[in-house]
Amino acid sequence: MKLLFPILLLSLALACQQPAGESNPSPFSADVIVYGGTSAAVTAAVQVKRMGKSVIIVSPDVHLGGLSSGGLGFTDTGNKTVIGGISKEFYQRLYDHYQQDSAWKWQLRSEYGNRGQATVALDGETNSMWIFEPHVAERIFEDFIRENEIPVHRDVWLDRSSSGVVRENGKIAAFRTLDSKLYRGAMFIDATYEGDLMAAAGISYHIGREPNSQYGEQWNGVQKGVFHHQHHFTHKIDPYVVPGDPSSGLLPEVSADFPGQNGEGDHRVQAYCFRVCMSNHPENRVPFPKPEGYNPERYALLQRLFDAGWRDVFSKYDPIPNRKTDTNNHGPFSSDYIGKNYDYPEASYERRREIIEDHKQYQQGLLYYLQNDPRVPAEIQNKMKEWGLAKDEFQDNGNWPHQLYIREARRMIGDFVMTEKDALGKTEIARPIGMGSYTLDSHNVQRYVTEEGYVQNEGDIGVRPDRPYSIDYGAMLPRESECSNLLVPVCISSSHIAFGSIRMEPVFMILGQSAATAAVLAMDKGISPQQLPYEELRRQLLKDRQILEGPASTL
Repeated sequence: MKLLFPILLLSLALACQQPAGESNPSPFSADVIVYGGTSAAVTAAVQVKRMGKSVIIVSPDVHLGGLSSGGLGFTDTGNKTVIGGISKEFYQRLYDHYQQDSAWKWQLRSEYGNRGQATVALDGETNSMWIFEPHVAERIFEDFIRENEIPVHRDVWLDRSSSGVVRENGKIAAFRTLDSKLYRGAMFIDATYEGDLMAAAGISYHIGREPNSQYGEQWNGVQKGVFHHQHHFTHKIDPYVVPGDPSSGLLPEVSADFPGQNGEGDHRVQAYCFRVCMSNHPENRVPFPKPEGYNPERYALLQRLFDAGWRDVFSKYDPIPNRKTDTNNHGPFSSDYIGKNYDYPEASYERRREIIEDHKQYQQGLLYYLQNDPRVPAEIQNKMKEWGLAKDEFQDNGNWPHQLYIREARRMIGDFVMTEKDALGKTEIARPIGMGSYTLDSHNVQRYVTEEGYVQNEGDIGVRPDRPYSIDYGAMLPRESECSNLLVPVCISSSHIAFGSIRMEPVFMILGQSAATAAVLAMDKGISPQQLPYEELRRQLLKDRQILEGPASTL
């Protein structure tokens, strides 16, 4: 039986399931419903339309593109040769934009350093631009939406209660939103960073770090004493308010919790931050705001670092066009708000808003501290005074990014679990639907007091794959016994450390397209995505310029 047939019969049944006293919600229906406003949501919807089916994006966000339009302009490319399909098209459209003289308002093109990650920024070899301004990326996502006439319902939030997802015969029939709307489809795609639709539908998932023993991994669980980047304390910094006196209490941003034993799993999630877009052009910068309730003592630990001689503040003010930055965390005390996000994945919408606001207050306070506190070393403070928020970015949000960097939240436990060996390129994947290549990268997970009585960070891991690796089709699929019409291209079925590589924006766009392809092909055949013959999916993916297997050479 075709999957579309029962969809036509659901209106009355769904109305009958409404709780007593509620009016019937306004019904919306499409072949495929995409929940989320991320870059993966856009590529998924575009692919559905290009394959001739109807689609609706139901987005809790107003702005589309997630981190790709939310400040992460210094793209985590990895090996650029394995980025294909609509993901590659996005970067090619950026290239076309920056070929125009009008794109260079605050800087001559010849003044731009053209530096990217593992590649040049303006890449004439592939006609791609890997480094870009947030507002330009958002405009390209909106171009995709407009050209393909995709309906987008913005600022619409899934009802995550027990009645929010309507299931029939092992499938999602529809879901409700908080504004009393109902969305029905034959197939559903959860393209959120949080995996809210997946969780509400009753799909198995994991939060935090698995123990190394679970999947035979090395880099997953607690990693005390492992320092792969420069985000740990190299100086012996006393963590107590009164140095040497534990009874005086810990400085702000230091945890008193026991960090765990190496290799153990835990509930902790790698740190979040905002990727702030700064400008040093006098006509295109606004002062860093002083956040409400600002307390300089919140940054006492950073001051002790300065007093010990640490000065490496500016290494991740990565340049993007027009004298702006994609500013990322760098060093032992920086924009990562370590340990303050553990409850975010499962939190209510109200609690998530509190967490996001707390991150904003922390990071804005940090910038204000660096620029204004008289105790900050003069060489750092004088350089900080050259910077401000980019005046022409995020203009409806006080020039602050609208998207917190949710590096990791829920991860599905699905038909196939990507693990460390897969993401290091040490295995052969049977059903490739796209590729990754970036370092297995986890930001710090906790900041604690060592047995010697000093402060230290833990969880910062960076391990390079042997080669670009394929991602298995089953990693997007729930177990069929749990749901037979949902695909999950962002909160993919993966261990914590494997997700550290998969979680890059180019890969999310690749996976969004592949999820949509599978959804449409399965719908056409009247079967579940789990039953879709892989060779049929493979043919369509290759036709649409996805790259499924790559070079065997090292990165």
